Amino acid sequence: MKLQIIQRWSGRVIFEHDIESNTMLATVKAALADDADLSDADLRGANLRGADLSDADLRGADLSGADLRDADLSGANLRGADLSGADLSGANLRGADLSDADLSGANLRDADLRDADLRGANLRDADLRECPVKISDIHKAVYEAASQPCALDMGQWHHPCGTTHCRAGWVIALAGAGGAALEYAMGTPAAAALIYLASDPTLEKVPNFYCDNDEALEDMKRLAEVE
Repeated sequence: MKLQIIQRWSGRVIFEHDIESNTMLATVKAALADDADLSDADLRGANLRGADLSDADLRGADLSGADLRDADLSGANLRGADLSGADLSGANLRGADLSDADLSGANLRDADLRDADLRGANLRDADLRECPVKISDIHKAVYEAASQPCALDMGQWHHPCGTTHCRAGWVIALAGAGGAALEYAMGTPAAAALIYLASDPTLEKVPNFYCDNDEALEDMKRLAEVE
């Protein structure tokens, strides 16, 4: 029996393999062992529970509705991937590139998001761990703090002086002890993303924590003006 992995847009066969177990998990494992290019792969609804996908290139892949419980996706490239409705509970996403990924409606309970790149990710209706930290009028508060002279440096999360931070760093600082605890547990970008989403559930995408000062200030000002 042969199972195929196809390209989501063209339908072109990316990888096919003769396997006894006849499962998509075994096929994906074989593809990775063969260094197959799985970017833009159609893996909708695939059962990949517990799979070792660490450092895998899954850019633009369609993993909507996939079972990725307890999967190891550490360091994986999931930029622009469709993970809507996927079950990522308990998954290791440490250091994964999730920029511009669609995580709407995904189950991220107990997922490890430390140092994951979530810029531009859509987390609308995602099931995240309950974030105990919120900032009132977060957009106004962050912009007011970061727009002061010498207060913003997008080159590093925090300065030793304690009065200069990047955008994500300011979110952590303004959240006080709760923000610091969340940062310790999840890393700065993931903690800041969760605080943003807890403070403003209408936020469509996670802000870009990796742009330059001017771009960050412009976006912070835009959000502050409509808050």
